[in-house]
Amino acid sequence: MQNERILITGGAGFIGSNLANRLAADNDVIAIDDEYLGTPENLDRSVDYRQRSVLDDDLPTDVDVVFHLAALSSYAMHEDDPTAGARVNVEGFVNTVDQARQDGCETIVYASTSSIYGSQTEPSPEDMPVTVNTGYEASKLARERYAEYFANHYDMNVAGMRFFSVYQGYDGAEEHKGEYANVIAQFADDLSSGDSPVLYGDGSQTRDFTHVDDIVRGLELAADHELTGVYNLGTGDAYSFNELVDLLNDELGTDIDPEYVENPIPDDVYVHDTCADSSKIREQAGWEPQISLAEGLERVCRPYR
Repeated sequence: MQNERILITGGAGFIGSNLANRLAADNDVIAIDDEYLGTPENLDRSVDYRQRSVLDDDLPTDVDVVFHLAALSSYAMHEDDPTAGARVNVEGFVNTVDQARQDGCETIVYASTSSIYGSQTEPSPEDMPVTVNTGYEASKLARERYAEYFANHYDMNVAGMRFFSVYQGYDGAEEHKGEYANVIAQFADDLSSGDSPVLYGDGSQTRDFTHVDDIVRGLELAADHELTGVYNLGTGDAYSFNELVDLLNDELGTDIDPEYVENPIPDDVYVHDTCADSSKIREQAGWEPQISLAEGLERVCRPYR
């Protein structure tokens, strides 16, 4: 993308700030964030940052493209306050997209979630049946339905990205997320400090770990190609938490066993396994993950060595 005017909601957060900093080199980028999970310290000076909520009136939506990444993004946040979760994730989405529509913006790319697939050890395609077991998943599926409405009723380009376990490490933009950071960042920090990573259950759960740089490229390509619909962004390779701890120990030169604890999340809502089938965005936009887990872990661990 070049010479575009771009709005990124949740722009001071983990994924949003990585996207904003990348695009600001060649575009006019506005990032808004309510600073619940984001911090402006993540952003380069070339980004026009404004502290705003996606529930506000008069958002700066007179742009060419909106990347809507703002969300309450965990199971616990929605269980603590389901109404707030719905307001931010659903009403905030509709409010932002409708203001953009009224300002003449026709291209929206937004964050959905791979959690709606439930536990899947085989790669999950976008057209497989999905169910909702949590308020978080319900809010993201509602986004997808509203996105379909905007696309069909107003002939807009509206693409939802179902992210798979995005990571970068505390040396990137994850540190401010604390307990909400990806387990790769948390485990690496634990091991480097001589502490045992805490694993739920027996550590056999698996994730399709996808580096944030690959996610950012996918978001940009979705806007470039004016995609509409839902798309997976994941590598197609899954690793267990036990394997992850072993790989991190090897990378850091440590030899620390994990601590296993009872899973505080009920079994009927906990997603045990994820794996992406990303052939759809590969075919329609040419996206391929470029950063292997080995390279990604080397980047995460580099500051500790």
